[in-house]
Amino acid sequence: MALLTSVLVRGINNLSDARYCAGMGADFLTFRLDPALPGAVTPELVQELSGWVAGVELIGEFGTMPAEQINALARQCGLHAVLLHGLRSVEEMDELALPAWLLVGWVPDMLPEDVDRRFQLLAPHVAGFVFAELPPQPLTEAQLTRLTEQARTYPIWLAPGFAPGTVRQLLDAVQPRGLVLEGGDEIRPGVRDFSEMETVFEELEVD
Repeated sequence: MALLTSVLVRGINNLSDARYCAGMGADFLTFRLDPALPGAVTPELVQELSGWVAGVELIGEFGTMPAEQINALARQCGLHAVLLHGLRSVEEMDELALPAWLLVGWVPDMLPEDVDRRFQLLAPHVAGFVFAELPPQPLTEAQLTRLTEQARTYPIWLAPGFAPGTVRQLLDAVQPRGLVLEGGDEIRPGVRDFSEMETVFEELEVD
């Protein structure tokens, strides 16, 4: 299915999610492979699930795990990239064998020049900046304008609802590199409620 933008789905932990998201046109699936992260999965599960999907890139999520261990897990699981929780030094980023995405949070009172400085410093070492959590308060017009400027300069991925209006309005106004969705748990093996995720995919479907 053709979509209006690229989609990354985080926290895949079951076959229902993996197959559904791949079938709906998602480009990237992430798996929390760092045991220190909530909802972590085993490398064996990632290997098993990856055998059931095609046409998607696999991304591992990691916290403070050393680069050497991340690289080993990436090889074992056949990952295409990693998604890091939290900032690391440029030297640590350069030790990674795969492209690195960075999970970042919205800081309402952060000065625009400080935000730009952070992007400028990390952009040469980061494949994408992922804003998976919505801001605590709706964005002001000035904040939305600033985010739009940043999204057109850097590879930024946003959660749906980051700006007022529909998903399509968000894409038209901000033009992020893509959207980031959250996976979920099965109700029981093989049974999963996709109604919320389905709404987003339907909005993204090319007419």
